[in-house]
Amino acid sequence: MADKFLVIGIVIGISFSCVGLVAHQKPTNEPIRVGVFLDLSGRTAAFGRATLKGVKMAAAEMNQAGGIDGRRVELIIEDDLGRPDEAAKVVERLVVQKNVHALLGEVASSNSLVAAQIAQRAKVPMITPFGTHPAVTQVGNYIFRASFIDPFQGEVLAEFAVKTLRAKRGALLVDWSSDYCKTLATAFEESLIRLGGQVVVKQTYVQGDMDFKAQLVSIKSYRPHVIFVPGYYSEAGIIAKQARQVGLNSPLLGGDGWDSSQLWGLGGTALNGSYIANQYASDNPSLASKEFVANYKALYGGLEPDSLAALGYDALKILAGAIRRAGTTDGPALREALAGTRDFEGVTGRITMDENRNALKAAVILRLQDGRFVYSETVQPIKASANDHIPEKLQPKKRLHKTPRR
Repeated sequence: MADKFLVIGIVIGISFSCVGLVAHQKPTNEPIRVGVFLDLSGRTAAFGRATLKGVKMAAAEMNQAGGIDGRRVELIIEDDLGRPDEAAKVVERLVVQKNVHALLGEVASSNSLVAAQIAQRAKVPMITPFGTHPAVTQVGNYIFRASFIDPFQGEVLAEFAVKTLRAKRGALLVDWSSDYCKTLATAFEESLIRLGGQVVVKQTYVQGDMDFKAQLVSIKSYRPHVIFVPGYYSEAGIIAKQARQVGLNSPLLGGDGWDSSQLWGLGGTALNGSYIANQYASDNPSLASKEFVANYKALYGGLEPDSLAALGYDALKILAGAIRRAGTTDGPALREALAGTRDFEGVTGRITMDENRNALKAAVILRLQDGRFVYSETVQPIKASANDHIPEKLQPKKRLHKTPRR
C-alpha cells in the first residue's frame, strides 16, 4: 500500500562499519532469517497487520514443506509504529544485530524509503510488499517491490473512467499532505486528458480532516462525471458519506489506499457504486487466488484476505523462489536471483521484475457494493518510466544509485 506518506529528506545517522557487507558464512542448516518491519500499532496498523498475516501464512507453508533447501524460514518481526524514524531504528537493528538475510517491508512508502537506504548500504535484499511510490526502488539495486507503482493506478483509473464509465469530466479531491495521493492525482489527470477528458475542478484536504462538505459542494457545482479521491480509507469513507449528504452522486474512484475492512464502518452504503484500482481481488476466478483464499480462511477463522495479505504472501514467496535459484542467502547472489524473477505465478497475478526491480503485473478494478469489493475487470500492465510523475526534488540523489533504475 500504501504512504505512501513520503518523507524523503530524513537524515539517517547510522554507522554501517559493522554491517555485513562481506558475504555471510553460514552452515547449510542455518535458518533463513527474514526481517519483517511493519506498522503494527500506529495509524496504518490495519495495513501492517493484514500484510503480516499473509507473510506468516507463506512462512508456515514453507516450513511445513521442509523449508527452503532444508533451511527453516525464521521471521524476525518489528513494529515500526508507522513512522519513518522508527522504521530506520528497527531496520538498523534487523540488519546489524539480527544479521537478517533479507527484509520485507514496509507498506508505507515513507517507511520503505528510509529502510531501503539502510538495506542498500548493507547489501541486504529488501522487498516492499506495498510501498508503491516509484522513488522507493530508485534507492538502489538491492530494493524490490511486489506491487505495481502508483502512476499505473492513476492511468488505469483514468482509462476505466473513460472507456468503461464513459466519463469525460473528472474532479479531484486530493490529500495534499501525501505524496502517494499527489502522484496518483497527477497520473490520473494526465491520462484523462490524453484520453480526451478533462479535470474540471481540483480540491484538496490533509490527513486527519473530518469535514469535507465545503470541497464537495464546490465539486458538485462543476457537474463532474466521476470524482477521483486518491486517499486512504480513513478519509475516503467519510468523504463518500458526506458526498451523498450534499447530493453529489457521481461515482467515486479510489486507489489501493481504500482497501481496508474499516472503510465500510466509515462510509457504509454511501460507498456503493464506487470503484477502486487494486493489486488483487479475493473473488478473482484464477486457480491460484481461489486456493489462497480457501487456505487463508481456514488458517484465520473464516477471515477473507485483502490485497495487503495477498501481497505479503507473494513477497515472501518471491523471496523463497530467488533463494532456491541462487542456492544461497548471500546478498549479491540473492539480489541477482531476485532481479531475474520471471513469470512468478502469484496470488496477485503473474509477476515479472522489470529492469528497475518493480513488479510488472496486471491491476484489477473492484466495484464497492454492500460491504464488499467485487471483482469488475483486469487491466494488463504497461511499461512506464521510473521518474514519471515524480517531482525532481523528490527523486533520490544519484549517489544512492548502484545500477540504472526505472
